Amino acid sequence: MKVSKLIVCLFGVLSVLASCKKSEANPQPPVKDPENKFRIVGYLFNSGGLSQESASVDFSKITHLNIAFINPDANGNLTVSADLDQVIARAHVSNVKVLFSFGGGDPPAHLKDLVKEDKRAAFIEKLVDLAVKHNFDGIDVDLEGDFIDSNYEAFILALDARVKANNKLLTAAVASWNHYNISDKALARFDFINVMSYDKTGPWNKANPGQHAPYSMAVDDIQLWNVTRKVPAEKISLGLPFYGYCFGTDLPDYMTYKDIVSTYPGSENADQVDVPAKGTVYYNGIPTIKSKVTLAFEKQLGGVMIWQLLQDANDSKSLLKAINEVVDLHNNLSNK
Repeated sequence: MKVSKLIVCLFGVLSVLASCKKSEANPQPPVKDPENKFRIVGYLFNSGGLSQESASVDFSKITHLNIAFINPDANGNLTVSADLDQVIARAHVSNVKVLFSFGGGDPPAHLKDLVKEDKRAAFIEKLVDLAVKHNFDGIDVDLEGDFIDSNYEAFILALDARVKANNKLLTAAVASWNHYNISDKALARFDFINVMSYDKTGPWNKANPGQHAPYSMAVDDIQLWNVTRKVPAEKISLGLPFYGYCFGTDLPDYMTYKDIVSTYPGSENADQVDVPAKGTVYYNGIPTIKSKVTLAFEKQLGGVMIWQLLQDANDSKSLLKAINEVVDLHNNLSNK
């Protein structure tokens, strides 16, 4: 018995030494979310005056803040607002991780050239340098449509190597309609993905009026990314829209949720408003947003994502407040 115990002890020591050598040989892992906390990722569209705009956001109600967008010039240089560090510091006080997002739905055309092989390494260094210099927690890649081309995989793999070497997060905004353009190899490099589960229709498709972000779309998107594309559920954030689209003859094409509920009393509890002699506004109200957050829990997703925070109402009609009510309820039930 004594001999066998000695052998077991020696084996344990050797195992520890082996694991130590392995960890020394590999780069440090990316920043991890504490206690597997349910993510609430909020994009904040920066149109100027970042500090003033973000002042209306209750950072205690989100876990991740994605500042959108910090896009490069033709040489890959990235310019930020003077108050950026102040906003990041305020978010960090609330234990919110801050990422910057580049790309978007209307990115500069030269972004396609910057991810090509001859310019890729230099552009990546500028992205990572920005993240390190301003104490960002990571980088969010929001390349969409034909910006996901033959250079995408190589760019993501190279970017991931540099991001992880600096102990930062790498995430992506993804859409289901062109998911096949993202290779499995590239997809696996993201710490998590933000699924844009909205824009099923819109003013670009006036012949197809209706809900642009129905509950059924959320169900289908989760099935696609989790089951078909085999992305682990905990790496998926389900996208929630804080805006609506209008179809009709005398309505704006687009309305923020904030403007919808201030214009049409009671609309926070519905998903559409029929405006007599004008048309219909389609959006997600409080009940649908709550149902989608519940769905995220049922499917054991890592969290939800919001586009975008500045479009929310700042009172009892707030969608962010509704999201947190579901999260708090789930947490209370889990702790019993």
